[in-house]
Amino acid sequence: MTTRNLIGFAALILFTSSLATSQNKTPVSRITCYEVKKEDQENFKKAISNYVLKSLSDENNIMSEAYFEQENQNVIWLFERWKNQTAFEKLRKNPLSKMIKALAKTSLIRPEKVIDINDLEPLSKEQWRKTSKKKEHQLTIMLFIDAKAGTEESFKTIYHKAMPEFRSESGVVTYQLSQFVDDKTQFVTFEKFRSNDAFQYHLHFPPIQPVLDYLNTSIKKPPFQDAIHNLIEFSPLFRE
Repeated sequence: MTTRNLIGFAALILFTSSLATSQNKTPVSRITCYEVKKEDQENFKKAISNYVLKSLSDENNIMSEAYFEQENQNVIWLFERWKNQTAFEKLRKNPLSKMIKALAKTSLIRPEKVIDINDLEPLSKEQWRKTSKKKEHQLTIMLFIDAKAGTEESFKTIYHKAMPEFRSESGVVTYQLSQFVDDKTQFVTFEKFRSNDAFQYHLHFPPIQPVLDYLNTSIKKPPFQDAIHNLIEFSPLFRE
């Protein structure tokens, strides 16, 4: 082998090693939406639930939860966060993941939608695994925000200021803002409240006003309330 070939081979090894190291350190945050045929809902929910429980047993999993929409139980949402890409890809090769893929071929109304996101001011594993109490009636809200181009940084600044206040509310279990990986003008919030009363308090909490002002003036398709999703958890359903 010539000197030039040796240098090229060494460079390839270094690149491959660097890529593997990067994948092993880069966290994964993903939302997957499935629209399931009514007759297949129970089997599909069971497969998703089994996958969630398996995920939670992995030391590299940060959170894994599944919901259906209150207004349309055909729509199922799977939320996942992993410490690194390697662990995520490993579980995707598990039989439980393959079962979901197999069911999806015949059970879905349309192909699943995958949304990769970056969490802004991310929560720790311990914070994600906080739960409401058994006697409480947890309310989970997801809001998609389609921001006008050029206003993204303003929105992030507003939320950066408000986030500590939101997370300190006694009725808040979880509060996370995330930005789409492939479209920086799109965001999603994931909010868990201990009850509807806690949610109503949040809507009238003074620090929320700048956020509401933004949502009423700087999104592409008002009103922002049209993008709110009320979610009902079916896995893992852990409670204090």
